[in-house]
Amino acid sequence: MDSSVVTALGLVLCLLLISVWRRGYGKGKFPPGPTPLPIIGNMLQLDTKNINKSICLLAKTYGPVFTLCLGSERAIVLHGHKAIKEALIGHGDAFAGRGSFPVSDTINKGLGLLFSNGERWKQIRRFSLMTLRNFGMGKRSIEEQVQEEAKCLVEELKKTKGLPCDPTITLGSAPCNVICSVVFQKRFDYQDQKFLYLMELLNENVRILSSPWIQVYNSFPSLVHYLPGIHHKLIKNFHDLSAFVLERVKEHQAILDVNDPRDFIDCFLMKMEQEKQNPQSEFTIENLVQTTLDLFGAGTETTSTTLRYGFLILLKYPHITKKIHEEIDQVIGQNQSPSMKDRSNMPYTNAVINEIQRYIDLVPASVPHAVTEDIQFRQYLIPKGTTIIPLLTSVLYDNEEFPNPDQFDPHHFLDERGNFKKSDYFVPFATGKRACVGQSLAQMELFLFFTTILQNFTLKPVIDPNDIDITPVASGFNHVPPSYEICFLSSKST
Repeated sequence: MDSSVVTALGLVLCLLLISVWRRGYGKGKFPPGPTPLPIIGNMLQLDTKNINKSICLLAKTYGPVFTLCLGSERAIVLHGHKAIKEALIGHGDAFAGRGSFPVSDTINKGLGLLFSNGERWKQIRRFSLMTLRNFGMGKRSIEEQVQEEAKCLVEELKKTKGLPCDPTITLGSAPCNVICSVVFQKRFDYQDQKFLYLMELLNENVRILSSPWIQVYNSFPSLVHYLPGIHHKLIKNFHDLSAFVLERVKEHQAILDVNDPRDFIDCFLMKMEQEKQNPQSEFTIENLVQTTLDLFGAGTETTSTTLRYGFLILLKYPHITKKIHEEIDQVIGQNQSPSMKDRSNMPYTNAVINEIQRYIDLVPASVPHAVTEDIQFRQYLIPKGTTIIPLLTSVLYDNEEFPNPDQFDPHHFLDERGNFKKSDYFVPFATGKRACVGQSLAQMELFLFFTTILQNFTLKPVIDPNDIDITPVASGFNHVPPSYEICFLSSKST
């Protein structure tokens, strides 16, 4: 057959595929969006190194609610405070499903707290919230644990003797120990080799999840899963973490006292015993391991990354750090440990911590949601199961609520009198029924760790502050700060 005829037939076939695709695309009254190509969808219109920025640019053309095809899957993007609030709060139940995140689906198979759905999610979330509150979440008892861990963190940082150090593992160890005390009733020494290995796994997982390769995996999971790539390392790391948790579970089973539950695992095991006659029970060993791993991972990485990113920002802006030192001296002094009651008297410090969370935009697109039923949203009919992407970046970087959002400015959270100013646009923990269950603990940790460290140390960069780059090195699932070194100089010696 003549080559020109083959080319023509190929072109006709492509046009037919596009035509069929577009006809299917219109079903269900989906919002408008860029025209997808067969198989790859809109992937050519997205920068895999910074998908969220690409989505924000598309919103300028297609509006606050539009359709995006990631590979063969159709998703609805919510852009801006109004659209996200209307969906996740105004239609909270309908938008409370967990959307497809293929690499995680492969790893946890819909178990646990973070990626479960339906009745499983409702039961596990209800149980987790109740149990965490019983163990002091948001109460004085957990505050005392955080304060004690903050003191341990200070002692660990003193060992650096003011010399340049990479703070990644040390800053991550503190929030990890807090969640370990709740989940395992145990904290680890900062030099414990098994503990250090776990921290390395958690840090590596965040880096991998934020890589362009995982964006490709999530778009073409059935193909990419069988190819060589770093997703295999991610899967292995999660298996190692699960094995660690399962080992802790078996230890708990051996000495469980139903009259004296010590931690989250004990309470879950007791719930399993209560429901052992129920064949449909969601309280199984598999769900216990995954839920514990969800709490362990989420309770460590979000806070530790925020701390690490926050100190990098403070190195770049020493005039901001100086004002925090002054507020600490004025409100707390040097002879007592910071406590949560101090926060209301420290508007500038509080504003800086909020601005760190806003500016770093840790999880730009949140974790994908899904609609749990066919839903009429605005003028569109969204079918049950459709993935929803609430773009938190579009709220945290709203230029009307936060003038010059690309600039780090604590005054975004201060009024004209210097008082702390709350904002409905402050959504680093997401919003609605899928908002982070550990928000109150994370906020407590951030305040107490930041203030305790700055009460005891002066921060010194190893390069000129003007040369410090605070641009994230990965912009996928998480924003990951660049690696850096810092000197923690004892305040008593400066």
